[in-house]
Amino acid sequence: MRPALTCDDLPALAATFAARSGLRHLAVAALTYLALSAGLVLAVMPQWWAALGSLLIGMALFATTILLHEQAHGLVFARRRARWERVLAVVYACPAGLSATQFTRWHLDHHAWLGEHGRDPKRTHLSPKRNRRLIKLSYFCALLFPRYFHAARAAAAGYSQTLRRRIVAERVLVLLVHAAWVTGLAWAGAWWSVCWGYLVPLFVVFPVLFAINRLGQHYLIDPRHPIKMATRVDGNLVWHLAFLWSNFHLEHHLYPQVPFYRLPALNRALRPCYHAINWPSLSYTALLWHWLVRNAEPHTWWLAEPQEATQQAP
Repeated sequence: MRPALTCDDLPALAATFAARSGLRHLAVAALTYLALSAGLVLAVMPQWWAALGSLLIGMALFATTILLHEQAHGLVFARRRARWERVLAVVYACPAGLSATQFTRWHLDHHAWLGEHGRDPKRTHLSPKRNRRLIKLSYFCALLFPRYFHAARAAAAGYSQTLRRRIVAERVLVLLVHAAWVTGLAWAGAWWSVCWGYLVPLFVVFPVLFAINRLGQHYLIDPRHPIKMATRVDGNLVWHLAFLWSNFHLEHHLYPQVPFYRLPALNRALRPCYHAINWPSLSYTALLWHWLVRNAEPHTWWLAEPQEATQQAP
């Protein structure tokens, strides 16, 4: 019988997959902003072209948050370049209306206090407090934004005054960028373009992508096992492209120093470990079924009796 593996048995993984390439990251960023620009062009056209443009913009908006996530972890360049990383943070944060500073603090706190109520900002402030389907569905629509900003404000209450001021300054900048965006669309094609080039992508397409992606993070977990702290979603090429490999959220938490374009290879290397500890991969369709139809509770085990926690996390 083959002995059970743990991620500790694969110590070379971090060194093997952690190599960063600024060119690869910036190539993905360039394609993202090219898609955003193409969507804006289509949004001023009539009928189905505008709808296609709206979908393209919404997907690009979500992709910028993944790029921002990479920057927050310092995964852009082979060597740290603080000034350029700061510029990229602002560029990546503006399209989705985020503060780069708060996103970074929020996300790194999430890693530091993963799953700990009161300290993990995602679990404490953003996860549904009541297990109701209507509440869950509110994350798939424009109501996501008041929920997110309420959670961000609650988390920021514990920040220093200097940090809060910086967050406010970045939010003002974001508002100015979005005002210029709407003004430009209105000038180019009146309110038709504003609808398809701004309102629908940001308040319809983006929340759906955000909510589906978040389902594959920490809603299905085994609290008794240290490696099963995040949901496993191997996904397919469509999801890899749509989410810029962020479906590999478990791999990211196990090895946060690995850039997103190396996560598929890391996932394949970790599959013997997952098999040994009986940690299955779920599709987003299955996650949506459990979440909305079966009304599964967040941050719990949804499938069968969880396995005994006999392995150790890296």
